[in-house]
Amino acid sequence: MRTETLRDFRVPVTEPAAPYAVSTGLPEEAPVYGEYPAYYEDAAPAAVPQQPGYAPQPPAPPVPPAPPVPHHDQRQDPRQDPRQDPRHEENAHGRPQGGHPHPHAHADAEPVPATTQGPEEDDLEGYTPTFRDLPVIGRSPLGGPGDTVQVQYVPQDTAGPGPLYVVGDVHGYLDELVTELHAQGLIDTEGRWSAGNARLWFLGDFTDRGPDGIGVIDLVMRLSAEAAAAGGYCKALMGNHELLLIGAKRFGDTPVVSGAGTATFQAAWLLNGGQRTDMERLQDVHIQWMSRLDATVLEEDHLLLHSDTTAYLDYGDSIEDVNDTIHELLNRGDVDITWDLFRKFTKRFAFRDEETGPQAVRELLDTYGGSRVVHGHSPIPYLLGEVGTEDGDESRGPEAVDGPHVYADGLAIAMDGGVTMAGKLLVVRLPLSD
Repeated sequence: MRTETLRDFRVPVTEPAAPYAVSTGLPEEAPVYGEYPAYYEDAAPAAVPQQPGYAPQPPAPPVPPAPPVPHHDQRQDPRQDPRQDPRHEENAHGRPQGGHPHPHAHADAEPVPATTQGPEEDDLEGYTPTFRDLPVIGRSPLGGPGDTVQVQYVPQDTAGPGPLYVVGDVHGYLDELVTELHAQGLIDTEGRWSAGNARLWFLGDFTDRGPDGIGVIDLVMRLSAEAAAAGGYCKALMGNHELLLIGAKRFGDTPVVSGAGTATFQAAWLLNGGQRTDMERLQDVHIQWMSRLDATVLEEDHLLLHSDTTAYLDYGDSIEDVNDTIHELLNRGDVDITWDLFRKFTKRFAFRDEETGPQAVRELLDTYGGSRVVHGHSPIPYLLGEVGTEDGDESRGPEAVDGPHVYADGLAIAMDGGVTMAGKLLVVRLPLSD
């Protein structure tokens, strides 16, 4: 039985004056995460492949071979196989030696009023923003760390692009993801890509709250290579939880200035479902892959985003400008800049109001193109007001989620089915039949 993420979503439509500072009650002593002492330290960058030097000419006197020449040109697209792209180096902004969690207010992954009541503040085991621990779901062996990607090119007879699918927020629920992908015919019983030239987009938020976020990332990375070899593709957008995990790994307990005080990525990650096993298994290749994800894309007249916010407009007047600007800012390795990115993409509900919502969607569509916005981030039960009511009535749970939620005068499609709260992980073919 899954639990409600009450702390994350009890949010008024209008953002409060100090939305990102929440008292966490974390102790002065640093929490213990098991035996991985290099928790905040970046591993050495991957070695650059080298080609041998030139051999000496036979007729001439012996000549020592030339030094190896680094070879950078024949590298495939990192979106297809990021393991082959060592160009990105992590910034060494780890936790200072002997550092402790900051005793002051910390930020949640969502704008939360400071008066929001959550789990017992002195419960050191309650490291997720829920009243009870999240369920432990048996981890699927598919896409586990250390898998060797072996793909075989299969020519496709069908001309043109294949069908388009989108996936809502996964949040570590690997088994549910595998089930839904198989139900749609996108993978076979062995978890391998079986959809030929189909196109698959994930809308972000792969980790946190659920039991196997790193397993989800490994699966998506592997499917990206397999789909490309079959003539299709599997790609992903950056969600606010990708920014949160990157920040927690790179900056740890480094203080940042939030709207109403001091916060840290580490505290925000813990409050928003950060899983210890995910951090233990997080590798440089995962950080590199997440850092290169685009924020938005236009596919068949659908503007795909993670967050239901207009904050994308702050970063450019075209899709290319938005993605380039966010990549450049994230790669600066600056804790305050990264925090500002994370803060803006936690905003939600910009399209929900019956009067102002459609206009907000039109502003995005007029700027970036498309006739509909497709987003994740805000679970459908919260968009419908079925849970997290302002009066604190928790007696009513969410109703069954059967599919995407179309709203804002038909201009927006919500894809987060609320898998973390007994909802459904949505994998849907576009365009919708409605």
